[in-house]
Amino acid sequence: MPTADGMSYAPKGKPAPVCQEGDFVFAAVGLDHGHIYGMCNGLTEAGGRLKWAYDPDPAKTAALAASFPGVQVARSEDEVLEDPGVQLVAGAAVPADHAALGMRVMAHGKDYFTDKPALTTLDQLAQARLAVESTGRKYAVYYSERVHVESAVLAGRLVREGALGRVLQVIGLGPHRANLASRPPWFFERERYGGILCDLGSHQVEQFLWFTGNSDARVVGSQVANYAHKDRPGLEDFGDCHLVGENGATGYFRVDWFTPDGLSGWGDGRTFILGTLGYMELRKYLNVGTPDGGNHIYLVDAGGEHHLSVSRQVGYPFFGELILDCLERTERAMPQAHTFKAAELCVVAEQEANRTE
Repeated sequence: MPTADGMSYAPKGKPAPVCQEGDFVFAAVGLDHGHIYGMCNGLTEAGGRLKWAYDPDPAKTAALAASFPGVQVARSEDEVLEDPGVQLVAGAAVPADHAALGMRVMAHGKDYFTDKPALTTLDQLAQARLAVESTGRKYAVYYSERVHVESAVLAGRLVREGALGRVLQVIGLGPHRANLASRPPWFFERERYGGILCDLGSHQVEQFLWFTGNSDARVVGSQVANYAHKDRPGLEDFGDCHLVGENGATGYFRVDWFTPDGLSGWGDGRTFILGTLGYMELRKYLNVGTPDGGNHIYLVDAGGEHHLSVSRQVGYPFFGELILDCLERTERAMPQAHTFKAAELCVVAEQEANRTE
């Protein structure tokens, strides 16, 4: 699904309902990032019903409602939160506001599903953990670069089946196109978006934990920079990080805003996974220089060299699993501890980063 802007990335899959119509009702509140469309796509395809939409900006609310016929436009956030029929609230607010919205949602007895990053400070993380414990509600996060990419979904399945043996290292490359002219003011305010390692890096940290099977890790070193946008002092346009998991696996990732105009998509996202029995490369969104599109896995093992093209073959099971988790109070989609550990590590990476120019 090539698009010029990562904010517009909103995959559509085949409907795969996991519940009866009306059994799972959700709302969308806080529509600052276009990822809300992908989040709502995934939940509705899995059988959820989007009942309400609300944002302080009526234009954002109207646009979302137009994309999901039958959605009611709420007059306020309270109208949504006080509806006893709403089981989950999905939100894509400004990153610094993710946690506060989550606190309000959970305080009203509803599960919360936020766009990445989960939050932007360790104080917010402590508050979120306490709220989850005290309310029994879920604080789920849309780590789209794994859960809404078919090659990444299949890679996780292959890793867990032992295709690579023990995973030793994960390298993640997450370049994005800047499109500065279309960005909102908060995009240039580090305290609002959380910094590049917290924001874009959250995808990479989560994938490292998932593919290596780690429940904990430490940040060995990290760097951030503003190399080419000195007129935007709050913008970080480059960041990288080195991680080591508790099981000894290592990780490195790079994120940046330097996608050239000539690329056919918004970013050439790739993941490399090395194991004791083989290795694989994921070409997520495109295959440079070809018309092949994205979702390619290149796998090398004892049996040879393999190319798997998996678009529209694997689907996006995360959303159905999340719905079932909310209905049955299970943890199929993503354990809460994993969600928060990814959040913690990307905040630490950002806070401890060396500033280079």
